[in-house]
Amino acid sequence: MAGTQPATGSVPAQPELHRVMGPKLLLLFIIGDILGTGVYALTGTVAGEVGGAAWAPFLIAFLVATITALSYLELVTKYPQAAGAALYTHRAFGIHFLTFLVAFTVMCSGITSASTASNAFAGFVNDGFHLGFQAGGTGILTIALGFMALVAIINFRGVGESVKANVVLTCVELSGLLMIIMIGFYAMSQGRADFSEVMVFKSSEDKGAFLALTAATALAFFAMVGFEDSVNMAEEVKDPVRIFPKIMLTGLGITGVIYVLVSICAVALVPVGDLSDPSKGSALTQVVRAGAPNFPFDKIFPFIGMFAVANSALINMLMASRLLYGLARQRVLPHGLGLVHPTRRTPYVSIAFTTALAFGLIYFVVTRSETPAISLLGGTTALLLLCVFTVVNIALLVLRRQPVSHEHFRTPGILPWIGALTCAFLAGPWARSAAQMEQYRIAGWLLAVGVVLWVVTWIWNRASHRHAAGYLENVEDLAAHHGDSPRN
Repeated sequence: MAGTQPATGSVPAQPELHRVMGPKLLLLFIIGDILGTGVYALTGTVAGEVGGAAWAPFLIAFLVATITALSYLELVTKYPQAAGAALYTHRAFGIHFLTFLVAFTVMCSGITSASTASNAFAGFVNDGFHLGFQAGGTGILTIALGFMALVAIINFRGVGESVKANVVLTCVELSGLLMIIMIGFYAMSQGRADFSEVMVFKSSEDKGAFLALTAATALAFFAMVGFEDSVNMAEEVKDPVRIFPKIMLTGLGITGVIYVLVSICAVALVPVGDLSDPSKGSALTQVVRAGAPNFPFDKIFPFIGMFAVANSALINMLMASRLLYGLARQRVLPHGLGLVHPTRRTPYVSIAFTTALAFGLIYFVVTRSETPAISLLGGTTALLLLCVFTVVNIALLVLRRQPVSHEHFRTPGILPWIGALTCAFLAGPWARSAAQMEQYRIAGWLLAVGVVLWVVTWIWNRASHRHAAGYLENVEDLAAHHGDSPRN
């Protein structure tokens, strides 16, 4: 059935979404979607992998992300409706289980990303209120779990998001990173910054430069994800075929420059050993304190960080619960996961299920693993999405055999091949340090849960003479209404 498009005859006709987003709003949406937990939480960990050359993994991650973004651009301008990886996979291969697996992997990446954000939030709370809790201790665990419970309550009550709210969020997140850059230049003018450190490469495990850089890049890739979420806004963008390519690449370029400058300022102001040591506080708070010791910026910055990662967690858990709800409603997962609360009108069973998975992840990583929680969970998010991006790049190569009647963006012929190979390479065990290998265990358990639920549902549907064709028919509707990608 490769290349079969989903039938839509059973889906009731719906009015088109209001096309309200022009170039400026779309640019802010894309920048806001990429900025978030990744750079706020993982700058120190990346520096710990490669030393002062922490900018290099962010730069390489930016290049890999840009190649995959070009594939998304071809797909979203070829099929300019709200869509995502699950839809592209289904259009290319028409295999129910593969489509489900991609959708469930995206959902899992939302849970691991939100769990990363909850641990980062706990760290910023510890810094901001000077609580003195030790990294990996009971205090940090309690705050992280409490924060995730609060996210679940907000999720249950129902949250209406708008582009205007995203603009405010983007400005707050951006202000914190621009603060780091300005403080770096100020410290340089005061003679307190040592920029010679930015060219010092040192592997954390005394392995070759290539493998160390690859492991750091696989982790830094977490900071670049989010660009793919913008394809779900295609039906609300004015003239998406013309606007999307220029704006997405501009947004990626701006965030890439910001990440490189932030990492350069970080290693120039704070020794790498301190940046990568969770017991000394969050890396960027250390940078603010070292660069401007006579100003109260270090008291303000943790609260900016809290806001940035809190919103990342909320958006990811919203996405995960709604996608799980959509899969259940399409008879791909147990029907109970699709139940809606009669008064709040929210998918309360899916919210409870995804929150329980997040609780388990946070508890296991903080209490049972020797690897820092932020590094392990952020790396798992990157691993899951790298696998999805590999499939998307391959799907593009397949879908090129299916021409459409309208003009659309076309990425240079070889780039989808490069995108598939680089994403697959960064998802491999050779792109992980020994401490990062546990990412496969976490990802495997999460996907195993999904496969078990899928098998149970398949058996139930077969026994009750039902089938999951609704998912095949409505996968386009699922992608449009429930989203399929998280923010980092």
